[in-house]
Amino acid sequence: MTSIDLNADLGEGFGRWRLTDDEGLLSVVTSANVACGFHAGDPVTMRRVCELAAERGVTIGAQVSYRDLAGFGRRAMEVPRAELAAEVAYQVGALEVFARAAGARVAYVKPHGALYNRVVRDAEQAAAVVEGVLLAGGALPVLGLPGSRVLEAAGRAGLPAVAEAFADRAYADDATLVPRGAQGALVTDADAVVERSVDLARAGTVVALSGARIAVRARSLCVHGDTPGAVGLARRIRERLAASGVRVEAFA
Repeated sequence: MTSIDLNADLGEGFGRWRLTDDEGLLSVVTSANVACGFHAGDPVTMRRVCELAAERGVTIGAQVSYRDLAGFGRRAMEVPRAELAAEVAYQVGALEVFARAAGARVAYVKPHGALYNRVVRDAEQAAAVVEGVLLAGGALPVLGLPGSRVLEAAGRAGLPAVAEAFADRAYADDATLVPRGAQGALVTDADAVVERSVDLARAGTVVALSGARIAVRARSLCVHGDTPGAVGLARRIRERLAASGVRVEAFA
């Protein structure tokens, strides 16, 4: 049977402000990308999400970012390699404290936002992320875009390189994501997102923004937690995957 992981970005709040419905999404997804305080999240939020994830048997991952609370980690930044590696390790270590307190562990690492996009092509920044993962200790899998520099660097370092796909993001013909600011970058039709999820899981293909069908083979499928109606959409995706003969399970 074909299987795929369903992940979502969680803990994306700060203080009294909350962006994601963490409890609702944790009833659907199999992996939780938890914000570690650099683009969103704070100690109380990180602890709460780890406890909820552990209670529900959801795998915990560290979603690491550039240090950019004001810009939600979506602004391009120039960070020296050594500094970025240390900051990645710092974020993983911070989340690990709360994961272990909840009786779980950090099981993988996923870059966020501008850092995620940067390490698709930037070998130096990709190497810094992998260096940070190694510095944090343990052979943690790295989750990223298929064919990205960061997955290449992870593989060379002996870390599991796990490819992911996005049903609600438009793709260019080279299988990279269309920048968020571009027209058509987000797929907003819920029915289309559900069907794209099935295509990605079963066939490893998706229709690009140009209309061409391209190959995107992934082990994990991301559902954005800040999408309006994210919980209902994630539930529809999971139900449709199951009905299509796809087993939904964590990769780590």
